[in-house]
Amino acid sequence: MKTLKQTFTLIFLVMLAASFSASAQQAKSKPWEVPAKFKAMKNPVKADEAGINAGKALYNKNCASCHGKTGLGDGPKARGLDTFPGDFSKGEYQNQTDADHFYKTKFGREEMPKYDGKIDDEGIWQMVNYMRTFKK
Repeated sequence: MKTLKQTFTLIFLVMLAASFSASAQQAKSKPWEVPAKFKAMKNPVKADEAGINAGKALYNKNCASCHGKTGLGDGPKARGLDTFPGDFSKGEYQNQTDADHFYKTKFGREEMPKYDGKIDDEGIWQMVNYMRTFKK
């Protein structure tokens, strides 16, 4: 009888933990809304070789540890995150506007740090241009 009670208690606790985990994951997967003021922005930085190389240097220094060297979300820190950092080569990323990426990089949310005050706007736009090169 005692073993049966312990088994049911263990099953209940596992189900409760799974429920909390699913709720937390669902909360984190909410759409990332970009304010209209930012959505209307146009990328002012030319996507030329010099700008893309500057963006690559900034990306490798600030982003690759989570997002991976080629934007696949496979950086060494990615395993320690609660959410997958995303695959920048796929349509889910590539179909968003440059302004969407600028806003998300500048202001961050949850595990994605904000780079406002750490990287100037030109640098963020350069990284956006570089991340466009991940398109398959």
